[in-house]
Amino acid sequence: MLKDTITKTRACRRFKQDIPIEPQTLRQLIDLARLSASAANFQPLKYILSCEPEKNGQIFPHLSWAGYLKDWKGPQDGERPSAYIIVLGDNEISKSFEYDAGIAVQSIMLGATEKGLRGCIIGSIKRQELRRTLNIPERFEILLVLALGVPAETVLLENVDDDSGDIKYWRDENDVHHVPKRRLNDIIIN
Repeated sequence: MLKDTITKTRACRRFKQDIPIEPQTLRQLIDLARLSASAANFQPLKYILSCEPEKNGQIFPHLSWAGYLKDWKGPQDGERPSAYIIVLGDNEISKSFEYDAGIAVQSIMLGATEKGLRGCIIGSIKRQELRRTLNIPERFEILLVLALGVPAETVLLENVDDDSGDIKYWRDENDVHHVPKRRLNDIIIN
């Protein structure tokens, strides 16, 4: 059921790094993005795929993880992603990518969940450093990086606390990751 897949498609930040993701799996996920809607059907998105440890190691230092978790610097060696997808906007096709990127990335994440994977959509990127490291041509705007792998953490959805209204995710003493979500009645305006 689609609702179950959407509910399972949570940001995961710790993975079983030793379980590889095959290049063909990444290509299948990109095919889902390719088939998704695109504003004016321009299809301006391009992708860099990485599932090799050496290339993954080049990408990892250019990413920031979990801004709300101030004392956590990101996954340690052994719990890092097995793969990355770098989402690019091709400026020679269009100058507007935000709608396409959102649609494409959600399609990829839903597809990853169906395959038993999880991921994290990362927008906090040292873009110029990543561009230099991977020799990404200037015509491509670096939009997002998707970190993917077999999950090594539990993520729970819960309702936003009525008293505090706090939406910040947090980890408990057992390292369970809690994600507060607003209630349905709180987001529908009649």
